[in-house]
Amino acid sequence: MATMAECRSALDRLSDNLAGADGDVRSAAALDRTLSCHITDLDGTFTGRLENGRIDVLDQHAGPPRVKAQIRLAMTAPDLLALVDGELNFTKAWAGGRVRLEAGLRDLLRLRSLL
Repeated sequence: MATMAECRSALDRLSDNLAGADGDVRSAAALDRTLSCHITDLDGTFTGRLENGRIDVLDQHAGPPRVKAQIRLAMTAPDLLALVDGELNFTKAWAGGRVRLEAGLRDLLRLRSLL
């Protein structure tokens, strides 16, 4: 079973990947939004910002998100690690209910190029 530390490391790798992206992906990641990622099997949440094409994790706490972020993710730790490592397709995981993504319609439309 993965740990919260491994999940934090995965989010840092994801941030690095977004920062190094080009074209549509870089444009989609250039949002300035609050972000939460609830790791459901470990019942922990990372909160921060998606800003300037990077994910800046500002806090980690036990339980579900305490406030409603503008972009909200929820998944298990193994799914987060598999997504970041390229072993799990985000669109298929989202469509299959393994990953939850909630955001405003405009943000979802912009984020679709990341999928």
